[in-house]
Amino acid sequence: MAAVGILGGAGLVGLGMKHDGGSLPLAGFSDSAATSKSSPAPTGPTPEELAAQARAKQVTALNAALKQYAKSVPEFSVAVLDKKTGQKFSYRGTETYDTASVVKVQVLACLLMTAQDKGRDLTSTELSLAKRMIHLSDNDATTSLFNKLGKNPAVQACDKRLGLTQTKVNSAWGLTRTTVDDQVKLLAQLVSTSSPLDADSRKLAFNLMNHVDKSQDWGVPAAARTGEVFTVKNGWDTRTADSGRWVVNTVGRITGPSTDVSVAVLSHGHRSMADGIKVVEKVAKMTRQYLKY
Repeated sequence: MAAVGILGGAGLVGLGMKHDGGSLPLAGFSDSAATSKSSPAPTGPTPEELAAQARAKQVTALNAALKQYAKSVPEFSVAVLDKKTGQKFSYRGTETYDTASVVKVQVLACLLMTAQDKGRDLTSTELSLAKRMIHLSDNDATTSLFNKLGKNPAVQACDKRLGLTQTKVNSAWGLTRTTVDDQVKLLAQLVSTSSPLDADSRKLAFNLMNHVDKSQDWGVPAAARTGEVFTVKNGWDTRTADSGRWVVNTVGRITGPSTDVSVAVLSHGHRSMADGIKVVEKVAKMTRQYLKY
């Protein structure tokens, strides 16, 4: 500040230097201006605030796109949980649907927890049945495990331990009712270190859902990119309450260098299984298009 001064009769006088017994004011500035100059300049939004604003725009745009698409197709719901950010998106997240074969993920989780509780690995028979249930969506294998575990009361108890609050297990397991919010919660428990499932159980669940039969790797995998890894379990069945129309569901996870998301799409009312597959794949891809995960 010594270079700032006023030109007086005695030459250049520095700011704060005495002259005629007093300090000279800085010419051209009032006290209020000097005070303003010392105040911090206004700052813009923080990076976190900018990210939140961008996220809000993405969510608004996706909701609008899904609502528009819903006008032309049967009923569906979708949820996405991003493991890297902890952020969740859901569209009609608490609407309930028949699970069809996606309930087999619940049966698998219950089987693994039950073995854990007894301090043992799966038996060779249990592992063989679990492979058939997940790889091939084999119904007889599922019924065998479902009965062995203790049917719907036992699986419901396992669901409670997994934090599922919107799922009602039916004695006819394919008619279990669930929501996409509960389904992404279940998928998260298959990878979370705080899950009731231990590391070995989580690894086995991943391996089983990562090796479904090629004919059944539709749904969530449609949103995966080249080089990414996916897990999936699909469900499909005709529904008496819908006059024989199709329930088509898909749940799974997509992982890559910068991606780790769980996705669930539930739907019903389709004229054919093929029509339902088109809808759930379109919806899964829309979430990626708008949320940019």
